[in-house]
Amino acid sequence: MSDTRGRKIKIKEIKVRSYISPSKLPTVDFVINPYVGCPHKCIYCYASFMKRFVAGHNSEDWGDFIDVKLCDEPINIKNSSTTLLGSVTDPYNPFEAKYLITKDILQQLVAQSPCNTKYDILTKSSLVLRDMDLLKKIKNIRVGISMNTLDDGFRKQIEPYAVSVESRIETLKCLSENGINTYLFMSPIFPGITDFRKIVKKVLPFIKIAYFENLNLRGSYR
Repeated sequence: MSDTRGRKIKIKEIKVRSYISPSKLPTVDFVINPYVGCPHKCIYCYASFMKRFVAGHNSEDWGDFIDVKLCDEPINIKNSSTTLLGSVTDPYNPFEAKYLITKDILQQLVAQSPCNTKYDILTKSSLVLRDMDLLKKIKNIRVGISMNTLDDGFRKQIEPYAVSVESRIETLKCLSENGINTYLFMSPIFPGITDFRKIVKKVLPFIKIAYFENLNLRGSYR
């Protein structure tokens, strides 16, 4: 168990055959999720469905455990494909600072990245700035920052253990100023609450494109 910001997180290291999985997402061929679970504990997290596929966490809620994936097989990305880092976890969650799994993956991509392959990283965390030197070496990489409000009080209600709104804006700015292709991922849009125009206006100088996702209430978090 680990104490993170005043709460207990159950940590387990698991061996996996590969970090890469085929994707069911449109426009994405493969996904890489270096961890199972996410300590941000966003109340709307669609990835909570993953819990039923994970062994050994019957007593923990989604957001209160994390499995650290360990893999001895080298990354092997197909040319002319699109790969997303972080489809059901944040690759830069707080435990990445210790385990460096995402950093190791990026180092492998630098070493063998096919020239026509596209990479996306999706995160809420400013920890991505740690790997700026690696990001600059990978051709056709984009970094997206997920946010859905400019009100940090509201953010604390829905994303209680994620970084602040201001930190995300500063992260986009820093990435952009260093020549990294950046985008905004506004997810989810809360009807009557999320002012998408104000958010886009705030980050527009630091992004190339914005994507939007509706609020999808289903399963245990409805």
